[in-house]
Amino acid sequence: MNLALQLAHQLQEVYIDGKWVAFTNIKEQISDLNWEQAITSVEGLNSIAKLTFHLNYYTAGLIQVLEGGPLEMRDKYSFNMPPITSESDWVALKEKSFADAERLIELVKQLSTETLEGFFVEEKYGNYYRNLLGTVEHSYYHFGQIVILKKLVLARSAK
Repeated sequence: MNLALQLAHQLQEVYIDGKWVAFTNIKEQISDLNWEQAITSVEGLNSIAKLTFHLNYYTAGLIQVLEGGPLEMRDKYSFNMPPITSESDWVALKEKSFADAERLIELVKQLSTETLEGFFVEEKYGNYYRNLLGTVEHSYYHFGQIVILKKLVLARSAK
């Protein structure tokens, strides 16, 4: 089994066009939301836009590393989303998220078994496989939140 292709397939499923685990995906769930729905916070929880930004923050950071750049991601910055004040801001965030997800998927497909088993930047971070699998799991975790928040936001706006 080619683990790189398996990881890339799992990322494809959760972000772009999968139907396996949740019978839907992030792109499908957020594509039809307008910017006001996307920035709505329910009961003090993160908004869908903020979760989308958060997921993309890590996706962009992984792309940077996989393209040979430094590891610059820091958890403390992962929710520092610039304000979304218009539909064009929301569309730009979605487009960047989808494009970055597709770029990450392509980069993961190219990884060798040797790379997957090697240290992710430094030994303390474990190997590439562990970090990429963690990214899949992290994405599904927040995807579940997005699905629930969408139901709450749409129910609230229907009243």
